[in-house]
Amino acid sequence: MAMRGSPLTPECKRAIVLLKDYFDRTKDDWRERACSSTERAANAWGVGLATVKRVMADSTRSPRVLERGESLRRGRPPRAIADALQTRTRDYVRQANREGSHITLAMLAEHRQKEGADPNGSLRTLGRTLDRWGCTVGKGTRSQHLKEKDHVVAARQRSLREKRANRQGDGVIRPEVSVDESYVNKNQSNDFIWYADADGPWVQKPTGKGERLIIIHAMTKNGWIPGAPLTFKSTKKTGDYHGQMHHDLFTKWFTEQLLPNMPKNALIIMDNAPYHHVLSHHSAPTATCKKDRISAWLRKNGIPVSDDCLKAALVEILDKLAPPPLYALDELAAAQGHAILRTPPYHPELQPIATCWAVVKNQVARNGTCTMAHLLEPLDDAFESVTEETCSGLIKKVREVEDKFWTEDVRRDRCQ
Repeated sequence: MAMRGSPLTPECKRAIVLLKDYFDRTKDDWRERACSSTERAANAWGVGLATVKRVMADSTRSPRVLERGESLRRGRPPRAIADALQTRTRDYVRQANREGSHITLAMLAEHRQKEGADPNGSLRTLGRTLDRWGCTVGKGTRSQHLKEKDHVVAARQRSLREKRANRQGDGVIRPEVSVDESYVNKNQSNDFIWYADADGPWVQKPTGKGERLIIIHAMTKNGWIPGAPLTFKSTKKTGDYHGQMHHDLFTKWFTEQLLPNMPKNALIIMDNAPYHHVLSHHSAPTATCKKDRISAWLRKNGIPVSDDCLKAALVEILDKLAPPPLYALDELAAAQGHAILRTPPYHPELQPIATCWAVVKNQVARNGTCTMAHLLEPLDDAFESVTEETCSGLIKKVREVEDKFWTEDVRRDRCQ
């Protein structure tokens, strides 16, 4: 609240205008005078009745909340750390490992705070997130420190080796096609605007993210592949868009829209989404398959197993004898002369189309109308903003990142 003699904040000025307008508007309205004080406050401010009740309850529990200008959040505070931070976080860990520097969760949390991250984040949450992003705590030269997991480093090495084998000077032997899925929200908009200090940042837009469109597309160095985009409305407003995708839907798009429009003899680059990894009927089982399928495959290949054998024991035998898994999408691609290369886990920076999505979303945010009926038009314009020059530039930057990974991994391996 403002004290006499002190300058008024923009919020106080707006409160005065709203209250004065409300009293002028309702001075002869007997129905308004019959309302409760809570209802009249809600009408004056133009907010919901529940909002007024919640603010009053917060004020009753902690009167100083009004002086601090804080809001009491209902429920538990958010615990998740945005996946968009994983590239910078992993780069920081790798840089510390290269320099032989000791790094702990507390040191990493302090680094994130300096970059403007949530200062109240839990170290336990940070530790769980790092584990999900492929980092682990291992024994260093003299003490424990954070480092990348071995299976992540190995997967990156395999992927980079295949990409480098496809290079020919500044070009490639097989055309590279980058495939990915993303989404745009109905209320996609930029939150940062210019405004007058006296008025404050009063932005007229709906709250929340709204309904969602899920998009599947593919690109080459020449731009988007014609005829490849698929857009459909999500049935959920929250959660990861992967929850709206499944193998049958992706396979239908893959066979009907991608393969017929791709260049010949292409190398298809995609991530490790679960619906990209559905096993072919001709594939050997994996450890995640049902016990009956593993047992049947072993018997079919002349390996005797008893009926009372546990699945854990069957998996041990399977790991020693089974060939690499064969995925259904790989079979479909190979039948038409193509091959599939999956990016290593937790490496979105190795997918050039991932940056294209950022360009598309920013364009939609600048021109969106916050309605589903008019979302497709700015989305089409956003796709057109990703030109051949944009794609070739992104692929060039990804190649620089690949070379950096390759060189650093080899250098680090020599020191071990």
